Amino acid sequence: MRKLIEVLKEAQRDRIGVGHFNFSELAAFKAVVESARKLKVPVMVGVSEGERDFVGVRQASALVASVRDETGLEIFLNADHTHSIGKAEEAARAGFDEIIFDGSSMPVDQNIEQTKKAVEAIKSINPNIVVEGEIGYIGTSSSILEKVPEGLGALTTPDEAREFVDATGVDILAPAVGNMHGLLKSMVAGTAEKRLDIGRIEALAKSGGVLMTLHGGSGTNDGDFQKAIKAGITIVHVNTELRLAWRRGMDHALTASADEVVPYKILPMVVQEVAEVVEKRLRLFNFQE
Repeated sequence: MRKLIEVLKEAQRDRIGVGHFNFSELAAFKAVVESARKLKVPVMVGVSEGERDFVGVRQASALVASVRDETGLEIFLNADHTHSIGKAEEAARAGFDEIIFDGSSMPVDQNIEQTKKAVEAIKSINPNIVVEGEIGYIGTSSSILEKVPEGLGALTTPDEAREFVDATGVDILAPAVGNMHGLLKSMVAGTAEKRLDIGRIEALAKSGGVLMTLHGGSGTNDGDFQKAIKAGITIVHVNTELRLAWRRGMDHALTASADEVVPYKILPMVVQEVAEVVEKRLRLFNFQE
């Protein structure tokens, strides 16, 4: 089985995107696994600190490892948006493949200092763990929003990216390039889309010399996704779209079978709704013309 860094470097070379999808329960996880197996592509699954609190850190790791061992699927687990070194060390000891240390809410100097310490702590536990750092503000909530979060809009510059990567030693950079966590209600209604600054992604790719992740991918224009991957984005995060599909699937299932109380008879419709989103995104990221 290849290591995550090998999969990512091959994707970067081939200009394809590795889809990253969050989960906090078994139905969404099952949907991601089924979609990746169907298309025969590598995939990443993530659990944020809140999702880890619900699922369990060691339990999430054991779940992913069991699927990987049984199926041979190249599925990798990420500790998404980790805000403390202690939480990062916990994920490292549990066997996560990647850890995102997110100090983006801190002043730049403090973000650099804390991210560098996180990289050192994580690598001391397992040098094969891929460590990601984040600079630039793109919001914080993977939910349905009334309006654009205050403070959004400033893009990461090539100089900032170069300084951050050189000072921290991260393997992957998550920049602000027009992306945003969550979905606006207008995006849910289909009357608006997120648009990315492709020129900025190209400039960052040329200056940073590091793998890059696009966070907040939900609701992004399909063409921008493909252009961003060709410009230098390697990992693409999608979360809110899955949460929305999960809720819709559950609503449909409960409406269709109002008296049903058996979870495994209700949840297949949830799996189906989420899998449709995952498969659509994996096709877009992996099979570009």
